[in-house]
Amino acid sequence: MATVTTQVAVLGAGPGGYAAAFCAADLGMQVALVDEEKNPGGVCLYRGCIPSKALLHVAKVIDEARRAEAWGVSFGEPKVDVDKLRAFKERVVEKLTGGTGQVAKLRKVNYIQGRATLTGPRSMKVAGPGGETEMKFEHCVLATGSLPTRIPSLSIDSPRMLDSTSALDLPDVPESLLVIGGGYIGLELGSVYATLGSKVSVVEMTQGLLPGADRDLVDVLHKRLKKLFAAIMLSTKVTKVAEDTKGIRVTFEGEVAEKEQVFDRVLVAVGRRPNSNIPGLDSTHVKVNQKGFVETDSQRRTAEPTIFAIGDVAGEPMLAHKASHEARVAIEAIAGHKAVFDPAAIPAVVFTDPEIAWCGLTEAEAKSNGEEIEVAKFPWGASGRAISIDSPEGLTKLVLEPKTGRLLGMGIAGSGAGELISEGVLAV
Repeated sequence: MATVTTQVAVLGAGPGGYAAAFCAADLGMQVALVDEEKNPGGVCLYRGCIPSKALLHVAKVIDEARRAEAWGVSFGEPKVDVDKLRAFKERVVEKLTGGTGQVAKLRKVNYIQGRATLTGPRSMKVAGPGGETEMKFEHCVLATGSLPTRIPSLSIDSPRMLDSTSALDLPDVPESLLVIGGGYIGLELGSVYATLGSKVSVVEMTQGLLPGADRDLVDVLHKRLKKLFAAIMLSTKVTKVAEDTKGIRVTFEGEVAEKEQVFDRVLVAVGRRPNSNIPGLDSTHVKVNQKGFVETDSQRRTAEPTIFAIGDVAGEPMLAHKASHEARVAIEAIAGHKAVFDPAAIPAVVFTDPEIAWCGLTEAEAKSNGEEIEVAKFPWGASGRAISIDSPEGLTKLVLEPKTGRLLGMGIAGSGAGELISEGVLAV
């Protein structure tokens, strides 16, 4: 058994984990980064943010090619080669994960592939392809991420049932697809499949898509998705799924008119849950709350003084850039610097068409806090830039403090919202 002694051990090599490892290395610390994958990247690079954005880019190109006919430019009906499309997505993933592996080497981070088991507040064992490694550390950063939420009553053993991971594998383009869940994952993947040619229906148990997002922004997206999707069923839940010779037979309860429908495939996208079931965690004093998140303070230190937690496993919002920001806070705290986590200006982006992005407080959040606010809205139907690119469906919304004019929050729905929100982040 190999033995490794290091100053900082990082468990999990997603955007939070590798950011923590690289930051620690830049500060002159000895670092070991542990993950089961061949290279750093985590769910985001392998099975989440990156492959989904690659497919969303393809979907956008297809959509613009179709719309161009109205501008006097005809490309003909796009033909989709699923095998080539899948290969493109995999090349993107391979290039980026290979790149993070090279960065780890350049920064002299000791990357260990394997599954880790904590054996105490200052030690762990890693079982990997090269055998078992015993590691002793001064500090550990837990960055184990999250997993797709599963609903036991909707879990049947069938290749027709998809989660976000298998949907990104792009097994085929089904004739019909039901997306269970109107959150960002379901809407992004649903948009991809709809643009590729599937008849997509979305079911959401709450009264609106993207629960928690600003309603004015969601309204802009909803109008667009009503044209793209075959159906959007709100205030409706799925009570039963069963496979028969025709596909997956789904039973609905709620406002939907047709209580039973059949789909070729069903995508369950009801959110993600923290991956806090870490082997050996009970050998430490780390505490996990009722929602499954590891409890931390403002420096991301857990109840075990030597162990920190960042990213999806440490609380919402479950965003890659939130994890990388927490990584710097945790490492600077380990290094003895003054650092605290302030999530106020962390942006969120939904990469649908049109995109939705926001930062700071939403109107509803500000009102629930009892704050006196002023709201300013600008519809993109009056924007020269939006009209010139034939994307007038948009809205910019500001939440302001009346007396000072200070920006409390900003929301954008429209083309390029994910880039435009950066100005709001700086202002907030």
